[in-house]
Amino acid sequence: MAKLDAAAARKYLDPKTLSKASRLEMRARLVVEGYISGMHRSPYHGFSVEFAQHREYAPGDDLKHMDWKVFGRSDRYYIKEYEEETNLRCHIILDTSESMNYASPGHMTKLEYGCYIAATLAYMLLRQQDAVSLTLFDNAIKKMVPSSASPAQLRTVLYELCQIVPEKKTDMNLIFHDLAERVKRRGLVVLISDLFDNAENILRGLQHFRHKRHEVLVFHVLDDAETRFPFKDMTKFLGLESWPELIVDPPSLRKAYVEEYEAFVAAMKKGCLNTRIDYAVMNTSQPLDVALTAYLATRASTRTK
Repeated sequence: MAKLDAAAARKYLDPKTLSKASRLEMRARLVVEGYISGMHRSPYHGFSVEFAQHREYAPGDDLKHMDWKVFGRSDRYYIKEYEEETNLRCHIILDTSESMNYASPGHMTKLEYGCYIAATLAYMLLRQQDAVSLTLFDNAIKKMVPSSASPAQLRTVLYELCQIVPEKKTDMNLIFHDLAERVKRRGLVVLISDLFDNAENILRGLQHFRHKRHEVLVFHVLDDAETRFPFKDMTKFLGLESWPELIVDPPSLRKAYVEEYEAFVAAMKKGCLNTRIDYAVMNTSQPLDVALTAYLATRASTRTK
């Protein structure tokens, strides 16, 4: 790996955001293969932590786990099994397509905002001694950083975030199906994207992760101009992701555009709600420390126990 200088290492680690986020925890809400900071149990069984069930003794089992009280009552040999504690694995999936490079004047791009989210979550999770992986994609998987809980993983994640060049269009349906089959161990899947794709295709791909019993969180990153369409004068819109340039009269389109945007967000909210997927709109005009900590606080208060 090329050397990551100190300035680049700090690029996506905002002190104000980290200070606020560090007071919270990124906790799994569904039962996945792990727990965070001792708060969650694995669905797999081992010999540690908390009693789960009995099973009949088999030759070779360690006798120290024999339940002699049950033997005294039933004259049969049973072994105690316990819930096994393992660290959570969080799979961060970041959209690096060309549309993510959009920004209103005076604002950071959606990609930069997404990188801040990814870096902050990686910092939080690694600080909790949980494992993090990073996948970058557009119309194909561009980079996969394997899961690790090593402190050095943050440096690796930051390095890859600093190398991103957004240049192609998005194809989420195929990407998500591919990733859902690749990620074998259940964990927390975090998608960071502007979701510039068909809502039905996106939801089908996300449902594949849920079918594999991952917990899924979607950060829908949008520029303020994309939510309000504030343009007034005759405007030339530069095409992104292979779309052509268009010269339009914004006032004549605003009503239809806003209705289309609201319908898309409503479809995403409904589809995510129906499959127990967390969905949060992140507007780049809002300071990340405010937006992210507000979401994490809300998530913590509604966490399934």
